[in-house]
Amino acid sequence: MRDDYLTTEPPLRALASFAAPMIAGNLFQQTYTMADSAIVGQFVGEQALGAVGASMALTNIFICVAIGGGNGASVVVSRYFGGKSYGRMKSAAYTALTAFLLLSAALGVLGLRTDRLILSALNTPADVMDMAVTYLDIYFLGLPFLFMYNVLSSMFNALGRSRIPLAFLIFSSLFNIALDWALVTGLHMGVAGAAWGTLIAQGVSALLCFAVLLRQLRSMEGAGRLFAPDQLLPMARIALPSILQQSTVSIGMMLVQSVVNSFGSQALAGFSAGMRVESMCVVPMSGIGNAIATYTAQNIGAGRQERVPKGGRAAVELVAVFAAVICLVLELFNRQIVGLFLPADSSPQALATGRDYLAFLGWFFGLIGLKMTADGLLRGAGDMPVFTLANLLNLCIRVAVAKLLAPRLGIAWVWYAVPIGWFVNFVVSYARFRTGRWRR
Repeated sequence: MRDDYLTTEPPLRALASFAAPMIAGNLFQQTYTMADSAIVGQFVGEQALGAVGASMALTNIFICVAIGGGNGASVVVSRYFGGKSYGRMKSAAYTALTAFLLLSAALGVLGLRTDRLILSALNTPADVMDMAVTYLDIYFLGLPFLFMYNVLSSMFNALGRSRIPLAFLIFSSLFNIALDWALVTGLHMGVAGAAWGTLIAQGVSALLCFAVLLRQLRSMEGAGRLFAPDQLLPMARIALPSILQQSTVSIGMMLVQSVVNSFGSQALAGFSAGMRVESMCVVPMSGIGNAIATYTAQNIGAGRQERVPKGGRAAVELVAVFAAVICLVLELFNRQIVGLFLPADSSPQALATGRDYLAFLGWFFGLIGLKMTADGLLRGAGDMPVFTLANLLNLCIRVAVAKLLAPRLGIAWVWYAVPIGWFVNFVVSYARFRTGRWRR
């Protein structure tokens, strides 16, 4: 397929072709965390699963910084690529990689020094605290690899070559599962084995992906600078709101996690299993959102703004298909899915928490698909203020309902708030898109 297919092919075909490898790749990436949780839960125990789940609230913040930064940088790279300014495109790509490598090293040090303090502030149950700290300490050592891979994937996506990171993700996911199995069940390293398996697999994948990107960029005409300060400002204008949005949502989820932690390690284990499955179900919607963002940026860069609304309608069609499949699977098989993460002798509370969470949320994934489509349209156009506001409203609703109602009315209110937040986010972002101001 031609390099400019996002600006020339029919929108549905272009988006489906571009999003499919990203969705598949992100599903494999989620396999990392699902493998960690499933293997630890089955072979170490319910408390170990709770420890990995407690860690997830903190690790998600750093993952979202990497994803938000990569998404912001990819919009700038996409525009240069769409406008065939290859020299400036290379400078933007090199600058993004350098800046985020330095940022990841600083954040890794910060995480190592504060993880136990943060876990204590989140009401992490005492019986899982030490295992959670062990997992996080190893995780933060590998933070530069996590950042490097996510920014590299964004660069490939900006070039319309989403199949390349898919190949590395498949390799890395399978490698990670093999390492988890060997280190956890073979060498009996517990949660530390799962963390080391993820670090090694991500590190190898990131280095290989970096080598391929350099080769791809060198094959294009034009010279780029290793670090171009003048490229930082346009990237920061989009990356910082994206990072803020991603990070504040994760901080909000960390506050929600503190509410769940107060219900004890059994409820935490069930909630952790449900969260892992939710993360997997969100992947297609996130992939469609990222695809429409790149599609929008490239078409604006190529002077073809009239294609953007058509792309939005095509994205909604894709969302409807995935939402129907996800709903069917979760409603029919929620019991069996939760059982993959919890050992046979798990407590009834853990099993019921996980099942109830998935059975309720299964009906609402279409909402997050619509939200991410509207968000992607604004992000691709560089229209960030309303995008940020909409996501902050989403966050505030989820945190407020969980904090105020769950302690009084039960843990189920933690997930009752989720579709309300998604709906408000979608309404605000879509209303902004309908004004047409993104064209400016």
